Amino acid sequence: MNFAIYMIGTLLVVGALAYGAHLLGASPRWIGIGTVVAIGLGIMGGIVRTRRRDPS
Repeated sequence: MNFAIYMIGTLLVVGALAYGAHLLGASPRWIGIGTVVAIGLGIMGGIVRTRRRDPS
């Protein structure tokens, strides 16, 4: 559940940044590349923050 909430927040931020880049006139290719990179970083960050610790 925490991971899903984290990913929803990440997608909202990425969407807002992509829209802002579109309004600034950035090339759709670069917007797509930035979106893929940002989502990848969001997934990695979500996994690190929401994973359960291994029992000792």
